[in-house]
Amino acid sequence: MHTPDTATATHCPYCALQCGMKLRPTPDGAVPAAVEERADFPVNRGALCGKGRTAPAVLSSRVRLTGPLVRTHAGRLEPATWEEALDAVAAGLARTRRTHGADAVGVFGGGGLTNEKAYALGKFARVALGTSQIDYNGRFCMSSAAAAHQRAFGLDRGLPFPLEDVPRTGCVILVGSNLAETMPPALRYLTELKANGGTLIVVDPRRTRTAEQADLHLAPRPGTDLALALGLLHLVVAEGRTDEEFIAGRTTGWEEARAAAMAHWPELVERITGVPVPKLREAVSLFCAPSSAMVLTARGPEQQSKGTDTVGAWINLCLATGRAGRPLSGYGCLTGQGNGQGGREHGQKADQLPGYRKLADPAARAHVAGVWGVDPDTLPGPGRSAYELLDVLGTDVRALLLMGSNPVVSAPRAAHIEDRIRALDFLAVADVVLSETAALADVVLPVTQWAEETGTTTNLEGRVLLRRRALTPPPGVRSDLEVLHGLAGRLGVDKGFPTAPEEVFEELRRASAGGPADYSGISYTRIETEQGVFWPCPEGSPGQPRLFLDRFATDDGRARFVPVSHREAAEAPDADYPILLTTGRVVAQYQSGAQTRRVDELNAAAPGAFVELHPRLAARIGVADGDPLAVTSRRGRAVAPARITDAIRADTVFMPFHWPGEGRANTLTNPALDPVSRMPEFKVCAVRVEPVR
Repeated sequence: MHTPDTATATHCPYCALQCGMKLRPTPDGAVPAAVEERADFPVNRGALCGKGRTAPAVLSSRVRLTGPLVRTHAGRLEPATWEEALDAVAAGLARTRRTHGADAVGVFGGGGLTNEKAYALGKFARVALGTSQIDYNGRFCMSSAAAAHQRAFGLDRGLPFPLEDVPRTGCVILVGSNLAETMPPALRYLTELKANGGTLIVVDPRRTRTAEQADLHLAPRPGTDLALALGLLHLVVAEGRTDEEFIAGRTTGWEEARAAAMAHWPELVERITGVPVPKLREAVSLFCAPSSAMVLTARGPEQQSKGTDTVGAWINLCLATGRAGRPLSGYGCLTGQGNGQGGREHGQKADQLPGYRKLADPAARAHVAGVWGVDPDTLPGPGRSAYELLDVLGTDVRALLLMGSNPVVSAPRAAHIEDRIRALDFLAVADVVLSETAALADVVLPVTQWAEETGTTTNLEGRVLLRRRALTPPPGVRSDLEVLHGLAGRLGVDKGFPTAPEEVFEELRRASAGGPADYSGISYTRIETEQGVFWPCPEGSPGQPRLFLDRFATDDGRARFVPVSHREAAEAPDADYPILLTTGRVVAQYQSGAQTRRVDELNAAAPGAFVELHPRLAARIGVADGDPLAVTSRRGRAVAPARITDAIRADTVFMPFHWPGEGRANTLTNPALDPVSRMPEFKVCAVRVEPVR
């Protein structure tokens, strides 16, 4: 039991920075805990954004679930006991499996679950349910970057270097990231970069708060980041700026990638992207002048139907200039969700087993099955990706267990996905709040979150961190591990689902041993002592903050160039839908907003959806600032107030995606999938905009 005199060192529940903080219980306060600075943690050095500072407000009994809910015959969610609720979930899953087969039962997880919960959920799907149908909302986060990482380097870790290296490099190209709003404490790394004499190039169709910090802002038409990267590589070759020694000694596939890039001459790239040739040349000069440089991407280039190739083109630029596998240089992805990295490393992703092992690999199956004490032949094969799984709810998949996700707001083509969820025979949701998706469930299970439980997460650097329980949860709330234990027992699996997080982590260590994401040398004690431990970390290893300095993780140790060529987005503007829509976040809200929309301070700062558009477009359609504006795509219609600004391209509108209802941006977005990563095309679709009279 923690007393008001005890402050527990832990981490923020939101983004992949996983900022360090301390929590001090406030039993008599309006919120359960007060947040205090934790200046010793190296990632944020005490700094917190508004979401982190107000995070305990979500744990107030005023806004969170405090007991199970079961839908009655009258159609209402009513309070129930835990035994009644777990019995109902087990019965619903078992009935569907018995009637329609194991793959008629689906599991959908979340990038905010701890490593222990993600591991247990993947094991539950494959052992207790025997289903292949499991994926998670992290598929919508960095799957394109992960696929490109794997193709080029043989290993996927968001950043192959710690954030502390960023201010010490010579130049950073930041592609499709608005750090000032999505990860405010990380913005200091860019300001320190500039203070140290480095340069910052920001690629974004909007002049965001982050782009305003840049030495050079490139504003390409949404969906053309691939052409932009290829145009820069063309200029690198044409101007003789390639690092031939690095290419010859540490890479393969250069000739094919070079030929593909040379087909994208500067004037063509200007026509495609709208970025003038002089700015392309300036970007190449700034990137190549110093001895070290980095490219960092985020959801902008990744959430496209060609996201894997787009990231691959930026990686090719790094390889051709020798900006990879060397100190203070490289390509990195800025992971979005709190445990987006660990969430897929340990079993929530449709094709992966713990340790980032491939589910289709017989040796991987044998190793993990041995740890689990089951026959490898009983493990199902790879299942559907996240959108593909959601798309068949109510048809091929008839029952769903969902943990820590809100696809009614966050999935592309959201109205369709809401219809699919409503078509299910049975839906069970475990969450801390009654999200829009939980409100549709047959059973809602109230679960503990971050401050009320112990567990590990893996931040964007690959640093494995420990959140320590700081608060006692309300008596009607249980942990996800307790939920899975209770369900497994009811489904006839009496062993293998412990409820103690450290016991689960010890099993995770064994399951990951020898895999690409090897955690076997990591322990709770080490994490606390060392302020986090970087994977891969086999037994006896110090961990690896910096990857690829000696060799890449491919069979021959060389990085692979992958030849890629520009192609248009899945939807092009036409007479009916002449404008491009892109989506993103605002600083005061997070993801689907299920938690942050319940915090008064955050809602005061960002109370609802809006449509950002250029003054020329506003004048053309006759709309004034604040007027209701309808945005219509081939998938639906959203309405939100106009926000007129010259910080966006005249051919583009922007909507944040945190809100449900008529301002739901994902009603509009396109589920066209990247052929490799299966990432939907959130970041670009064709729309028309018109005032609501």
